[in-house]
Amino acid sequence: MAKISKDSDNGTDNVRKKKNPHPMLLMALVVLFCAVLTYVIPAGRFDRVLDQTTGREVIVPGSFTFIEGEPVNPLELLRSVTLGMQNAGSVIFFLFIIGGMFAVLNGTGASGIGIANILKLFKGREILLIPVLMLLFGAGSAFLGNFEEFLVFVPVILACSITAGFDSLTAVGIIFMAAAAGYGGAVTNAFTVGLAQEIAGLPRFSGMTLRIVLFLVLECASITYVTVMAMMIKKKPETSCVYAYDLEYNMGKRIDVGNLPPVTGRQILALVFFVIGMIWSVVGVINWGYYIDELSAVFLATGVICGIAGKRKAGEICEDFIKGCKDMLTPCIIIGLANAALILFKEANALDTILYGMSLALDHVTCKALPVAMFIFHEIFNVVVPSGSAQAAATMPIMIPLARDNGITAQTAVLAFQLGDAFTNVLAPTGGEILAALAICRIPFRKWVKYLFPLFLIWCVIAVGFLVYAAHAGYGPF
Repeated sequence: MAKISKDSDNGTDNVRKKKNPHPMLLMALVVLFCAVLTYVIPAGRFDRVLDQTTGREVIVPGSFTFIEGEPVNPLELLRSVTLGMQNAGSVIFFLFIIGGMFAVLNGTGASGIGIANILKLFKGREILLIPVLMLLFGAGSAFLGNFEEFLVFVPVILACSITAGFDSLTAVGIIFMAAAAGYGGAVTNAFTVGLAQEIAGLPRFSGMTLRIVLFLVLECASITYVTVMAMMIKKKPETSCVYAYDLEYNMGKRIDVGNLPPVTGRQILALVFFVIGMIWSVVGVINWGYYIDELSAVFLATGVICGIAGKRKAGEICEDFIKGCKDMLTPCIIIGLANAALILFKEANALDTILYGMSLALDHVTCKALPVAMFIFHEIFNVVVPSGSAQAAATMPIMIPLARDNGITAQTAVLAFQLGDAFTNVLAPTGGEILAALAICRIPFRKWVKYLFPLFLIWCVIAVGFLVYAAHAGYGPF
């Protein structure tokens, strides 16, 4: 293992690595901080009614009242961890199945051969993989609302990135920077723009032309940023701020493309079944409304069938599957802790107070600046409530009347929401999925923030530009 000197310029020496908090510890500190805030934030509550159009409970504007609250006690703090795990149970078991499926595929030797042949095909042009993959991931988010599902691809893209001469940050950027851009564009994302438009009384997915342009602009900015950074790393690997981490944790994932063993018929068959499983899942999402439970079933079947096709014995398939589950344990705990933070705010009745206090600030914003202020509002509120659908149900009943009272179209208010719901998903530590991806790649959170932040600012500038245009153009239909 190459040693890095203590005074290296990139600051990724072994001594400094030990000072980085484990991502699970970082998330635990966030939960503890949220518990402390329940002693500071007064309890309050909005009335809620069932929205007949969406089938969801939405708040009643103007119904907020302060109530007698009970801050979180130590037992409730500890209890929130198990409740958070239960609340995120579908995602956690989805990740276990994903990890198990890929471990079974790896056991057949098919995944390594498949990745190696793709990289061999792009040899000398590996940089072209970045725009191709990012367009695919971005489109999945913009059109289908995919996000946590992309965790399935982290091990594969990590192996591709390391083998191509990039770094682990490039791997996470390819997936989740593209996904954030896709959520910002949200062309036909049913979980954000679709739900928000239904609450606002707008035709479902109306105003699509502007969102397509927005998606393409955000995606092009993201692709350019990741590509430029990857080219710099490929030219001079030691300039990567995660160079030492990759040396220690990820270089073993490098695939020897120049010395490929002959591919067997069994491995080809396993890859064919894997591709069929992926196509099945995509078609299911588009045509049959598949979500986490259905996708979990598809991936479970795919893993077992790939193992059998690869001539793995039943006991070997079980062992591979368990190994894959172990690899996903840390990401799963992190996602559970992220849900624990939200549960603490809900149980202390602090969440509605936060929403009420932030919405009051919008009353003092001038009409022309209101869409931008709404965007900033949602960026901040998204840190507390990362779920797009939950955020739409909480904020849209307040934002739509406020927009119309100030001469701003409801469609512009929805645009501000979808943009505000997108970018802090990959920046804030409460985003369990991004912390899970970083844990898989062994990337410290602060290194990710340093890598992401310039692009985050570019996204915000693009968002403001589109919102200013929407406000002046009367972006509609109404």
